[in-house]
Amino acid sequence: MTQTTEPLWLSIERKIHGLSDGDLSGDSREATIQRVAGELDGAGENVTKHGGHMLQLRWAVEARCEVGHSFMQDFDATVGALALDDVENTSLATTNVIATVGGTWAALKDVDRRPDVKAIVEATRLDLLIAHAKTLEGDLGVRYLYEAEVDPAVVIEALGIDQARYDEVKAAVDAERAEVARVEALVEGLGDKSEEDRVKALFGENVADDLIVSIGGIDAGTVETVRQAMEAELAEQKRLAEEEAARKAAEAAGPSLDDIPADEMLEHIESIREILEFSDVEAEIRTMCEQSQLPSALIDIAATDAGKLDELEAKAEG
Repeated sequence: MTQTTEPLWLSIERKIHGLSDGDLSGDSREATIQRVAGELDGAGENVTKHGGHMLQLRWAVEARCEVGHSFMQDFDATVGALALDDVENTSLATTNVIATVGGTWAALKDVDRRPDVKAIVEATRLDLLIAHAKTLEGDLGVRYLYEAEVDPAVVIEALGIDQARYDEVKAAVDAERAEVARVEALVEGLGDKSEEDRVKALFGENVADDLIVSIGGIDAGTVETVRQAMEAELAEQKRLAEEEAARKAAEAAGPSLDDIPADEMLEHIESIREILEFSDVEAEIRTMCEQSQLPSALIDIAATDAGKLDELEAKAEG
């Protein structure tokens, strides 16, 4: 016969819970004890042929008669009143349950019963966690149970999801934890720098604003002020860089046609005519003109409209 997984003392209390006052009064008490013992035997417990177990049953019945109601009435009420905050520390919650119920039922204070009570408290915590997770939308329930270190198989079954979805949420949470660890290391390395310098350094490491506030211990207003100052600074740097790039481009292109002195224009045209004697291929003409450091305006004419050179030459000579 298969042995039940529930401890004998708890099985006894559950049986007694279902008894009426009449079952335990007068001559009925002994008959009831024998009947309960037989039922426990049938459930896989060796009671009728085990003196110690029979004594345990008799003591439990005696306590029930003295108190006037069942142990399970008080125990279930106490455990049922537990909230998530109460079971955050299951060891402490176990102690509290034993202290509360044990005030009336002294047998519960036996050291051998503590592991059984703790298992019930832990099961209650799991039920409460799952119940709360089911009230959360999207992947928040999965995330909540993963962060509570609930067994993956339990999470998958309780929330009716597949392994792939669980793994996806787990990977996201793990990545967030890794980022927190990275930022904590960065913050520690900043030492006693000013808040402004710390924010700038963290921005430079692509740290999100909320982590700068929560881990860096910097006010959100300060973070936004530094961000705005940096954006203005970066905008000015960009403007100056664009101006410098434009200046260099203009310098590389050389003067416009109207700004080239007449004598230089004639020299440039002479150089272009010599180049045109070597090639009539646009790409080659451009390359040779650039090597001769001719102005870009003249290079375009040499490569695409060489006939205009006569006009420019006449104008320079005039």
